[in-house]
Amino acid sequence: MAPEAHEKAHHTVPQLAERTPSITGREIVAELVPPPQFEHASFENYRPDHDYPSQVEAVEKLQEFVNPRPAGFFSRRRQARDDLPGIYLDGGFGVGKTHLLAALWHAATGPKYFGTFIEYTALVGALGYQETIKELRSAKLICIDEFELDDPGDTMVMTRLLGELVASGTRVAATSNTPPNSLGEGRFAAQDFLREISAMSANFETLRIDGLDYRRRNVTGQAVAVLPEAREHLVNTLLERGSKVTEDDFGSLIRHLGTVHPSKYVKVIRDVEVIALRGVFLLTDQSDALRLVAFIDRVYDAEIPIVASGRPLNEVFDDEMMAGGYRKKYQRSQSRMVALTTGELPPHTD
Repeated sequence: MAPEAHEKAHHTVPQLAERTPSITGREIVAELVPPPQFEHASFENYRPDHDYPSQVEAVEKLQEFVNPRPAGFFSRRRQARDDLPGIYLDGGFGVGKTHLLAALWHAATGPKYFGTFIEYTALVGALGYQETIKELRSAKLICIDEFELDDPGDTMVMTRLLGELVASGTRVAATSNTPPNSLGEGRFAAQDFLREISAMSANFETLRIDGLDYRRRNVTGQAVAVLPEAREHLVNTLLERGSKVTEDDFGSLIRHLGTVHPSKYVKVIRDVEVIALRGVFLLTDQSDALRLVAFIDRVYDAEIPIVASGRPLNEVFDDEMMAGGYRKKYQRSQSRMVALTTGELPPHTD
């Protein structure tokens, strides 16, 4: 289907591309909590798939991590691996890693932080390295969701930051779709980078969590794309309801995301209830694609439905991207796009 780049709108709708928010280091720190859908996440309300025993085992290991049992005076049971200050949840998409990480955060006592890799690196950018260390040093636990590598410089800063925090007594829990000693595989090969990753991974016990993507257990594997007329009807109906809906040309939004730091995407979508996109098309620039991934992550965290026309949203990454070093990031984003897109009116809430 051809992009609707020249489609004429018959109504005035707010656009995400008009939003250029600013964000301070203090604001980033204040946001370092689990996203809304995991506000009440616990080990008790995690629903493991019993066809995959590693999911139950992960719960047990995390409960031990947050409440370590002291060994008896004569016990030789505890080995060096049990005393590691970090735990790393490695698994595919939609197996509940973020739920478990949030459950761990909620179960922990004392000062604690929960954020994505991008949020922590943005904090360093906003406050500076030493100020970030001062801000986070009191934490008993730091949770890092989506430890995925886009930039070796950011990764080296982050591994050094974690090293200093661990040395001062902070415990660290992280999730990723990639084992810690394979982070950056197929992307970066600099010796100093590999040395940093090796040093970091030595602090983590890795828990492998297998299973099916829960977002796709009861849905088809395709993002919903509606006709332009249907999208316009949905947008007009939402406006008449008084819903907070935005509508953007896909290309304009992609260009705008390139002017906003990913740490600010959470403010770009703040208070939005539905996002409408016109003329979705195939992306051929990897930087654009990675920014879209970061944007979709924030939309998913905020649970904002997307009404899109043009190409199905989960088909925007070209074949070269899907075969490259970032393919796991794109696959995770595709899963989230399938879950977010809709062709129906969201339930009306007052």
